[in-house]
Amino acid sequence: MSKKLVSLHTLLFISHFLFAQKDTLQGNALDPVIVTANKTAQKQSTTGKVITVISKEQIEKSNGKTVAQLLNEQAGIVINGALNNAGSVQTLYVRGAASGRALILIDGIPSSDPSMINNEFDLNLFSINDVERIEICKGAQSTLYGSDAIAGVINIITIKNNIATPVNLKTTLSGGSFETFKGNMQVYGKMGKFTYTSRYARLYSQGFANAYDSTGIKNFHKDGYDGNTLNASIAYQATTALSLRTFAQYSQYAAGLAAGPFTDAANYNLNNRNFTTGFGAHYAKNNLSVTANYQYNILNRNYNNNASIPGATSWSLNNYNGIGQFAEVFSNIKLRNGFSLLTGIDYRYGSMNNQYKSLSSYGPYNSNFPDTSVHQSSVYASLFYAYKNFNAELGGRMNNHSRYGTNYTCTFNPSYKLSEHTRVFGSIASGFKAPSIYQLSLNSALQPERSVNYEAGVQWTEKIFNTRLVYFNRLINNGIDYNYITYNYFNYVSSVVNGFELEATIKPITPLTITANYTYLAPRVTTQNRATNKDTVTYNYALRVPANSININIGYQFTRQLYISLNSKYVSKRYDIGGYQTPDVALNSYLILGGYAEYVFTKEIKFFVNAQNITNKKFFDINGYNSIPFMLDMGVNIHL
Repeated sequence: MSKKLVSLHTLLFISHFLFAQKDTLQGNALDPVIVTANKTAQKQSTTGKVITVISKEQIEKSNGKTVAQLLNEQAGIVINGALNNAGSVQTLYVRGAASGRALILIDGIPSSDPSMINNEFDLNLFSINDVERIEICKGAQSTLYGSDAIAGVINIITIKNNIATPVNLKTTLSGGSFETFKGNMQVYGKMGKFTYTSRYARLYSQGFANAYDSTGIKNFHKDGYDGNTLNASIAYQATTALSLRTFAQYSQYAAGLAAGPFTDAANYNLNNRNFTTGFGAHYAKNNLSVTANYQYNILNRNYNNNASIPGATSWSLNNYNGIGQFAEVFSNIKLRNGFSLLTGIDYRYGSMNNQYKSLSSYGPYNSNFPDTSVHQSSVYASLFYAYKNFNAELGGRMNNHSRYGTNYTCTFNPSYKLSEHTRVFGSIASGFKAPSIYQLSLNSALQPERSVNYEAGVQWTEKIFNTRLVYFNRLINNGIDYNYITYNYFNYVSSVVNGFELEATIKPITPLTITANYTYLAPRVTTQNRATNKDTVTYNYALRVPANSININIGYQFTRQLYISLNSKYVSKRYDIGGYQTPDVALNSYLILGGYAEYVFTKEIKFFVNAQNITNKKFFDINGYNSIPFMLDMGVNIHL
């Protein structure tokens, strides 16, 4: 990390002590939700950022789903693969931004895979039973979170709070369609100054065919899935002010693959392994808090193809290895007259290598992508202000990349409470995405994508009705795309997305809760003509992203023991790649229905049933690949 960055952060940190005073960040009585999107715990009403919280209660009423499926039901989020066979690639799109433009956080720490083309994080590596809550913060968040946070960040929180007893046991077992078995066991507790958590999760399914048989007569074989996740963490409360934590997670899964759209493969498999470990420290006393984190990832992914596809290779092995490291220190202090200052530094390192081997009628072929690495260091600061009904954030980041040099981002994010029930908010923020190792290996002149994001919204909150309407506009310049003429990556002209999100929660009577969201997107993407590969054109859509999407959930607590909910998802027409030098193809709109029921037998035992696509609607999220048919999952949750 450069001396300039360290010195700047030191000056900012010392300046804290010149103005320290009491906490002035106060929410209102109607806002019990605490969020950490600004790297400090605060009431949601004290930030103008667009934040959605998926609570522990919502997660517990989502037994039978995956993390990706739960996220896929939120406003502004599309995850291609969430409604496909287990083990499918989970491609995250937030507000129409392409893959890799939203950052996944695990307990507040950025998580990505440097061996992936867009640095994406594989959501298949996570079990929903490991998750305590999820915070979704949309809009450019690069000032606080750096690269890849162009469209937002998703913080998957696994840390348990309020543990009081020495030993607790929680087990979830379920089974269902396609011989699917899901199991999860957790042991956690508090002993003196130590708090511990350990979890094991297993998912097995025979699955269904990944590729769609358009002829209906080829009898494509089933593509199965077998995965395991094991994690543990230990926290130590050294003093009333200082806490220490260490953690580790190992995830592994094997999944069958298709040879391509509409094309089966009998012996084509993916094996994915990830090991993550790290530690953290948190100090909080009076008006000062300091947090330090370190995380180390080892990733391995290989594709073993024994499919013997006619006209292609008879065997191939494609192996990817990656290493990621992340370190940060940030501090927050309450200042005088309603001000609060957050400053921090972070360091990111990624390396990857790739080996490819194959056999064909032409003989053996071997290629090697040698160990290659990049690193980034950053310094950032955000000044928060709160006075009566007004809140604001003003921040900036300087990022230094080992390949392309220095870039900057900034944020201005005000909000104002008009009345006890109504508040307005807005945001102007810039973001960036650094090119990946693989992309830089083909084009060392690549520059980071740069974006500017505008938001304006209003929220109305009452006891039985809560709604939020947000308009947003995002411009990406220097977007990174692939050129099929030169077979290289390039910085394309621009991408513009206008849209709005409407979210509502209604509780007309105590037992009944209705939640709904609607998202409208109007993208304009200027890039290479995908039909001819010969010129630059503007598309009035983003690939695989619908212009209109609606999610509705109606839940009713019939008795203290019985809860039943019905949900629906509507997705309008959208486009996918048709093939090499082929016009994009339209995918039909669809409406699918689902249901969930749970019965609390005793305080310790709960039975549940989850049904997806109950009308067995045939639909497609990815051209040439099957989506889920009717699926049923039944199980029991035991908490001792």
